[in-house]
Amino acid sequence: MDEYVRPTSPEVPARDMVRRSWAATVAALPVGTRITGKVVSRQPFGIFIRIEGVPNALGLAEITAMPLGMELPALGAAVTGVVHWLDARNHQVRVRLDEWQAEEE
Repeated sequence: MDEYVRPTSPEVPARDMVRRSWAATVAALPVGTRITGKVVSRQPFGIFIRIEGVPNALGLAEITAMPLGMELPALGAAVTGVVHWLDARNHQVRVRLDEWQAEEE
């Protein structure tokens, strides 16, 4: 069983496509890569992001990285950040959002 609730919408790539494209995703988005994307799902634990330029990649920004008092970005919001971990088990690109980094400094 997955440790998260996977979003389902027309904007979210199918789980099968994400899994089959994982090697290409890892090659395109090594740790430290800057990303831009769109929020495609909000969950109690964070947001899922459709990453621009990598159609079958699914990003996740978790609330554990969000400063206290901040709100999750809205559904459909444009976000930017940095890849900080590639989660091979769940085929997710873990992202630290720029707006969360600015608050920590």
